[in-house]
Amino acid sequence: MAEAQQDWNAMPDEDFRQIFRTWADANCPAELRFMRKQRPLYEEVKVWYQALAEKGWLSPLWPQEYGGMGLNPAKHMIYVEEWARLGCPRIPDHGIGLTGPLLLHYGSEEQKQFFLPKILSGEHIWCQGYSEPGSGSDLASMRTTAVRDGDDYIINGQKIWTTLAHCANWILLLVRTDKEAAKPQQGISVLLAPLDLPGVTVRPIPNLREEADFCEVFFDNVRVPVSALVGEENKGWTLAKTVLSHERIFLGAPTRPEYALARLQALAEARGAFSDPAFVSRFAKLRLDVYDLGSAFERFARVLRQGGELGADVSVLKLFNTELYQRITEEMLEILGEEARFNDDIEAGDIGIDAMNLYLDSRAPAIFGGSNEIQRNILAKAVLRLPG
Repeated sequence: MAEAQQDWNAMPDEDFRQIFRTWADANCPAELRFMRKQRPLYEEVKVWYQALAEKGWLSPLWPQEYGGMGLNPAKHMIYVEEWARLGCPRIPDHGIGLTGPLLLHYGSEEQKQFFLPKILSGEHIWCQGYSEPGSGSDLASMRTTAVRDGDDYIINGQKIWTTLAHCANWILLLVRTDKEAAKPQQGISVLLAPLDLPGVTVRPIPNLREEADFCEVFFDNVRVPVSALVGEENKGWTLAKTVLSHERIFLGAPTRPEYALARLQALAEARGAFSDPAFVSRFAKLRLDVYDLGSAFERFARVLRQGGELGADVSVLKLFNTELYQRITEEMLEILGEEARFNDDIEAGDIGIDAMNLYLDSRAPAIFGGSNEIQRNILAKAVLRLPG
């Protein structure tokens, strides 16, 4: 049961920071800190998820009347910064960060009362059914259909790169409900569906580490009630954009490059790489770039703290972040050579570094959340005003 409500926003920022830092440091299990996995399974982080739920700190942005903390942007940034500083593991957050905000903005009161408590309790674990084969970053070209049949929709199609679908029991779906719409962004709707329905098939897609972060999800004449529709039929594109806007700045947070740079430094010190002037020059550039990324992130964060809205230029954060992360991990492989092929941690002073895992991990962020090619198009069109 969550604690009594408190007006966190009326508290001085540094007081809130100290309260959250102290509690999280005492309650996040040490064995879960700085986890190798970007997206651990619910069972792996259940104790941390439930501790946050019991405290009432699982969902920082939801209104307090729905079980959230009701934080303003300034307090939310502190929450995120301290979470990252302490190395707290990511929790299954599609329900908290995507489905929840969607329902709070567009859902019926019945939907809110049914779904939101089950997200907070961990009873419902969600995944996001957006991307399709041939329709990844170009969401508007999606082809999964939902045809109205009396009081039901009948869903047919396929979703891909669906993160942790094999561990979820509900999916937030974008479907095409009007194939004759004049524009591809029109005729799209949002449905909520359990994954144990007849006709749903989930197939994990193992990655190079033989882990199944991603899945394919197939829908073969799957029936869901009309009450599964969120908002208006054929107006789902607006809803989808609202959901995606919640993650834009956090894809540019400097956490991964900072973590990787510290590991690169430890590895370089242990292997004598700092005796090579060429490496010293490259390392200095990486360090300065990490500082610059932190400064850029802080500039965008300040806009949120002051209650402003982020513009299209926030896409530069994701580009800078993901490509810097790749360059840092490539330097690790340069130092280790053939030794990097081993999956076990490599000793560097008093810490173990899984350099190959970090290298592989750095490939994905440039693709998910809108590929870097898409981010460049956004910057070209919306910021530089270049012709299409």
